[in-house]
Amino acid sequence: MKSDLIHSLTANFEGHAQQTESGVEYWLARDIQHLLGYAEWRNFNQSAVSKAKIACEVSGHLVSDHFVDANKMVDLGSGGKREIEDILLTRYACYLIAQNGDPANLDCGSLLPLSATQPAASCRGQQAGSRKAAAGCTQSKLAALQLTH
Repeated sequence: MKSDLIHSLTANFEGHAQQTESGVEYWLARDIQHLLGYAEWRNFNQSAVSKAKIACEVSGHLVSDHFVDANKMVDLGSGGKREIEDILLTRYACYLIAQNGDPANLDCGSLLPLSATQPAASCRGQQAGSRKAAAGCTQSKLAALQLTH
C-alpha cells in the first residue's frame, strides 16, 4: 500500500510540472500548496515556503535560482479577473518545501517517503546533495520569466 501511495503522489506531482518555451521545468507553488494539503496560501507561504527558502540558502544555493516570484490572473466567480501572487519552483525547491512542510499535515507526512525516493537535486539522475550537480541544473532562466498567467 505504501508503494502505491508513493507512486500515486509521484504521478500527481509530475502531473503538475510545467515547462517554459525554452524547456525549463517548473511547478507553481499554489499547485504544490494543494498537493501538500494546505488550504490557505498565507499559511503555506509563511511556513513551508519560508522554511524551504532558508534551507536553500543554508545549503549554499541561490534562493532566486529556485524560487521565482510571479503573478497570475485568476477568474473570479463574478466573471472578473484578479491578479494573485505565486512562485515558480524548481524540482529542488519542491523537495525543500515537502521536507519543511507541517509534519502534522497528513499530506505533507505522506510526501516525506516521496522526498526520500526523489533525492534533493534539481535534475533527475543527479546525486543528492551535490552542489556541483545542482548548480549545473540550476534553472535561473526562471528568474527571467516573471510569468503572468
